Amino acid sequence: MARRRQVVWASVVVALVLAVGSAAAEGGFRRYWRLEKDVKTLEARNAKLAQDNARLRREVEALRDDSRALERAAREELGYVRPGELVFDVEER
Repeated sequence: MARRRQVVWASVVVALVLAVGSAAAEGGFRRYWRLEKDVKTLEARNAKLAQDNARLRREVEALRDDSRALERAAREELGYVRPGELVFDVEER
């Protein structure tokens, strides 16, 4: 019975040593945790990019279908003005 107990305790000690070694090793749990963090970061980035893509799709559709949106974009992004309009360029300091 004592021999059996020694074998069980030896097995427990070996299992603990292996578990600690795996947690400390670069290819073990540390790598797993790092990869999990990377996955969460990439998922958040994908969600942000999906929102940006949806916003850009809506903007493209508006530019195709709505002449007011097209005029607004031309004025804001290209600086176009209608004939006879006065433009005041005010710079902030």
